[in-house]
Amino acid sequence: MIGKSLLLTYLYLLIYIVLSSGVILYNKWVLSPKYFNFPFPITLTMIHMGFSGAVAFLLIRVFKVVSPVKMTIEIYATCVIPISAFFASSLWFGNTAYLHISVAFIQMLKALMPVATFFMAVLCGTDNLRCDVLLNLVLVSVGVVISSYGEIHFNVIGTLYQVTGIVAEALRLVLTQVLLQKKGLSLNPITIMYYIAPCSFVFLFIPWYILEKPEMQVSQIQFNFWIFFSNALSALALNFSIFLVIGRSGAVTARVAGVLKDWILIALSTVIFPESTITGLNIIGYAIGIYPPI
Repeated sequence: MIGKSLLLTYLYLLIYIVLSSGVILYNKWVLSPKYFNFPFPITLTMIHMGFSGAVAFLLIRVFKVVSPVKMTIEIYATCVIPISAFFASSLWFGNTAYLHISVAFIQMLKALMPVATFFMAVLCGTDNLRCDVLLNLVLVSVGVVISSYGEIHFNVIGTLYQVTGIVAEALRLVLTQVLLQKKGLSLNPITIMYYIAPCSFVFLFIPWYILEKPEMQVSQIQFNFWIFFSNALSALALNFSIFLVIGRSGAVTARVAGVLKDWILIALSTVIFPESTITGLNIIGYAIGIYPPI
């Protein structure tokens, strides 16, 4: 029985690594002007949110797979709305970064996620500032600086987009802990998508209407139903797999699997996208950035 349980855990981790790497590479391919040429990251994110919300609605309201939680106006206003806003922002800025910087460099910048999450947790009062953690934060920051210095195709705009997305994701994670746990809500991946995805879609609609809708009206958009359907389906499967991995093996194991996934993704991106070159300084800086156990 122990062997089967361990095998199932490894299977979940493998599914997570494959889906996460696949979605990132797929998004890069769709958004990049050199490939599918759909340079509208907000639109792509809205498709993901709309699809996820529709699937969650069908599973809950039509097929009755799970039951919705008792949602009050207070919980919706204090939990769902702010979390959805930061979730939409992190996806928007993260996808926009693909237009400016390589997949490999994006993964290296994501080493800053523990730094951003820790500082947001300190500001929200869920964690305390400690000397040992501060030392680790300095090492992570030094590693990211080295990686950035060694980046051949360094782009300030793309880097700012990615860092902003990281900060937004850190705020989302901390708010989820602060708001949802204190409210005592018991949510699963389906109910989370049921409440978060439609609200995130609304938040994305405003910048889409201002920034991308006018440009889409004058440009010749290459729309392929099966491309966008499979892309949205992959993103939905990834969201489910993340919760399965965390529920099966815990957040620490998920983070270790994430590091392994990042190394694989960095290597794959240089093969799939030849313009994504990496240097020795990139590798050294990233190794320093992910080493400290925050």
